[in-house]
Amino acid sequence: MFTLGFFGLFGLLCLVLWIWAIVDIINSRFREDSTKIIWILLVIFLPFLGTLLHFVVGREQRL
Repeated sequence: MFTLGFFGLFGLLCLVLWIWAIVDIINSRFREDSTKIIWILLVIFLPFLGTLLHFVVGREQRL
């Protein structure tokens, strides 16, 4: 039987939140297009930190 364990579930949760953040950024409107590009790059190159920052700070920057 396959069990994920704590680290497997944590990794799966991080992956789901990472994908959710990218989709949320792509579907959102920002004041400037460069802000969208910066958020996408931040989330892609710093997955854990970028996703966390997007949900804490980035969602407030949307129109």
